[in-house]
Parts: sequence; C-alpha cells; structure tokens
Amino acid sequence: MPVPAPLVTPLVTRVRAAYARIEAVDRPEVWIGLRPQSDLEAEARSLEARLAAGEQLPLAGRLLAVKGNIDVAGLPTTAGCPSYAYEPSADAPVVARLRAAGALVIGTTNLDQFATGLVGTRSPYGAVRSAHDPSRISGGSSSGSAVAVALGIADLALGTDTAGSGRVPAAFNGIVGLKPTRGLVPTQGVVPACASLDCVTVFARTLPEAEQALALMANPVPQPVPARVPGPWRIAVPSTAQLGELDPGWAEAYESAAARLQAAGAVLRAIDLTPFTQAAAMLYEGAFVAERYTAVGAFIDGAPDAPGLDPTVVGIITAARDIPAHRLFADQAELAALRAAATDALGDADALLLPTAPGHPTLAEVDAHRSPSSQLRSNRGDPIAANARLGRFTNSTNLFDQCAVAAPAGEVAGLPFGVMLIGPAHTDERLTRIATLLTPPSRIAVVGAHLTGQPLNPQLLSLGARLIRTTTTAPVYRLHALRTDPPKPGLERIGEGGSAIEAELWELPAEGLGRLIAVLPAPMTLGRVELTDGTAVPGFLCEPYALDGAADITSHGGWRAYLGR
Repeated sequence: MPVPAPLVTPLVTRVRAAYARIEAVDRPEVWIGLRPQSDLEAEARSLEARLAAGEQLPLAGRLLAVKGNIDVAGLPTTAGCPSYAYEPSADAPVVARLRAAGALVIGTTNLDQFATGLVGTRSPYGAVRSAHDPSRISGGSSSGSAVAVALGIADLALGTDTAGSGRVPAAFNGIVGLKPTRGLVPTQGVVPACASLDCVTVFARTLPEAEQALALMANPVPQPVPARVPGPWRIAVPSTAQLGELDPGWAEAYESAAARLQAAGAVLRAIDLTPFTQAAAMLYEGAFVAERYTAVGAFIDGAPDAPGLDPTVVGIITAARDIPAHRLFADQAELAALRAAATDALGDADALLLPTAPGHPTLAEVDAHRSPSSQLRSNRGDPIAANARLGRFTNSTNLFDQCAVAAPAGEVAGLPFGVMLIGPAHTDERLTRIATLLTPPSRIAVVGAHLTGQPLNPQLLSLGARLIRTTTTAPVYRLHALRTDPPKPGLERIGEGGSAIEAELWELPAEGLGRLIAVLPAPMTLGRVELTDGTAVPGFLCEPYALDGAADITSHGGWRAYLGR
C-alpha cells in the first residue's frame, strides 16, 4: 500500500516558499548554515498540531534567521571563521525563547568575522551584498541576518550590536533594527565581541513584528522606565553641519525625517553632538578595543595561519593586545566625562534623531586600499577608515548605555535611507512609539470579509483605519468562495483571462499594517494587489492550497455582489 503524502499545511507552505525564495534570489553569501527543508516542514506540522490542541504560540510559523555568532543547536557556531567553529549543545536563550513561541529557525547567517566590522565584507563565506543594490555593501556585522529579512526569506532575524551592527545593516536594507538596553536581552550563547557592550538585536520588516520578538526575548526589566512629564515627544536634533560629510541627498533626507516628526506633533530641540562623536571615535581608537582581544585573541595567537582568518579582523584584534592598562583607565575617565556631557546635552529629550550612517558605500569602495580620489582615500578607500565612517553615529550608543531603534525613513537615489532614534536605558518601548511617526500611513486593498459592513471590518476600524475609496482591481484576478468561518473569498492573480473585482482602499497607521498581519488567519496572505488605475498596494491574497475545490465566483464581480445574489 502506498504511503500517503505528508499533509501540506499553511505553515508548511510558508516553509516551502522560503526555500523557493532562497533559490530564486541566489544569494549564497547570506548563509553559513541552512537547515534541511524537511526538518522545518516536520517542525511546521508539529506546530500545526499544537495550535489545533489550543496551545498559544504567538510566533507560530515565523521563520527566524540567526547570526552565526549565536548558538543554534544542530548547527556549528562559527562567528564567521570556519576554523573557530564549535558544536553548541543547546540553543542560546534568545533562540530558545523565540522557538518556544513558535518560530522556526531556518539557518545561521554570515557576518563580519568575530562581529568586527560594520561593512559585511570581512568573511571567508563571502561579502554580503545589499538586498537592493548588489554593487553596494549590506552593512555589518549582522549582514546576512538583515539581508535574509530584506529579501523576504526570513520574517525575523537575530543580530548583535556592539558598535552599530544591529542598526547599520537595517538602514542599508530598508528594514527595522532594534538595539535594546544592555542586559534587557540575555547574551549567553553568543560569541563575544566586547562582552561588556554586546547586545542581541532583532531585525524585522515592521516595527510591531520587531517589538513582539524583542518582548519574547527580553528578561524582566529590573528597574522602572525613567519618569516622563506628559506632553509632546521631545526630539533632540543636531544641525546638519554637525553631522559632518554625508552622501549626496542624505542631509535632505534627514531633515525630511525630522520634519515628519515635527508635523506629527513632536517638539524639535537643537543639540550639540560633540560628546557623541568624540565617544564614537574612542570605541576603536581608544583602549576599549582591547576587550575584543580578550574575546578571541588567544584563538588568533594560537592559530595565526588558521584557514579563513580575515586579515583586517586579525589586524584589529592583535593590535589591541599591546594596549597598556593605564590607557584603559584614562579612557574610562574620559568616557565618563563625555557621558555626563551627552546626558546634559539631551536634558529631558525623549530621543536623539540621527542618520543611522553617513552614507552607503559600494563594495569596490570598501575593498580598495588606494584611491585617486582624496575623498575616497580618506573615508572609504581604506577598509578600516570606511568602517570608522559608518560608525560615526552608532559607536557611542553602548558606551553611553543607551538603547536605539533604526527605522526606514524613505529613499535617496532609489536606495533605502534610514534614521536612528537613541534614548536613555530602558526607554526601548518609548523609542518604538516615536519611530512609528516616521513612517507614512500604509494603504491596503480589501475585497472580502474586511469590506465595510462585513464581519472583519472592525479589525480595520480598531487600528485607526479610514476608507479612502471604493474601486476595482485590475482585470487580472479571479475570486473564489472559501470554506472558512466567517465566510470569506480568496483572491487569485492569474493575469490574462482575469476580471476586475470590487475592492476598497483603506489607509491605516504604519504600525497598524504590522498588527493586522500578525492576526491574519490562514489561508490569507499579504501581497501586492494591482488596482484599476495601475497602482499597486498591499492587499489580501489567498494561499494556492486553499483554492482547491473552492467555488469560482468571479462572474459576480465582487464579494458583496456574491453575498447578495
């Protein structure tokens, strides 16, 4: 008797779509270790059974990518160096907590070796390229994690951040990066870069998704959030002159982001950025870099010719070996003074708004050791100088014991532009609330149970959505009546031979779209829906498996017409 084929469930469909996406994008440099697809499909079926039994799994079926310096049981932890690899006996706590919530780990991702760098090119596994422009760097060190999310392979990804590694890649790839307060998220099971400064970070495509993951990873907060006097958000904004040299168009994009916050009701205040930039320079130029030698220096000294060691990383770490102890104490005293000056400069501001990075270099600019251009030679031609430039605004955050949110803030010359909100320790949630003001409202097309007067329309209204207009889709779709409770249709794009379907266009706050996605029931999925005027907006489509046996109701022209037949 033939063995029946395994059941194809919605979560299995999501797993298969991710592996198909991996093949389609052809970015092998993103990954260090990928788990077998069959293992994830088996885990997905197990999750379906647990959900059916009534278990609460808030991340059920979300695909998780994990930076290669964080332990994942069953995959080697390499920290970007194959000769350093070891087999962890258990997941790091951050991985275990997300798995317990239903996340499926798809694999470990590439990084700047030993998390030393902000470029994403210092790895024997290959230079990770931008998700939007393969000629440009992805940013590091959490390069593979950010690109896996930006390319739509993973829903969530873990990175680490000592000097900006959980923020610069987010900015370059148009996604969200949350760098929590130090100690909020456990770092056990993480190969340290600078153990006293390291943070585990999370990447996602929306703020609500990132917030949800961070909340599930976090330890109990040991102290209350600093008190805040009621009133509009107070945002510290330095002058563009104090930001130094930026890529063309980036100053204007930064000013536009500040203007959006002001238009949303925030109060902007001038700030002297000097203590922040001076402290940022100390992270690599001062004695604090000696902690990187403490982390992996003995390994490098014991195997200086080990296969796969990156020479730039080796140079940075071994140079730190000879820094005298007295210099560290002097730098600690200087840092304390700069921290006090930065605290005074911030005053009672809720957040400091900065570009996440000064610019987005190409792979060639980072790789070049010499350049005929003095600008490139000073800022980008030297790979170490290029890295220092990228950390101008991020390096000081952990030194000052602050938290940060990196969020998309538009585009410059067709590439993502990102800004960063920095605040005092334990104001993580406050920063994400402010960051929602940076993103313009989202629009969504609905064709079924979310239409005005239909059973799921209250979901839209509860998120602050408003109806823009009633319209139709482009004539490239078919509509099917699904066997669901409540009844709803499934919209299928077929191209030639399709029909126009009645639709409503709604506008909702940016964070509302992420919350709507989080409660979206199977077999619905979010995709691009083309409207009759030629524009394309997010909208509800249907997983193909659910269309088998569903009645074709396209001839009615829409869901309401079908119900009123």
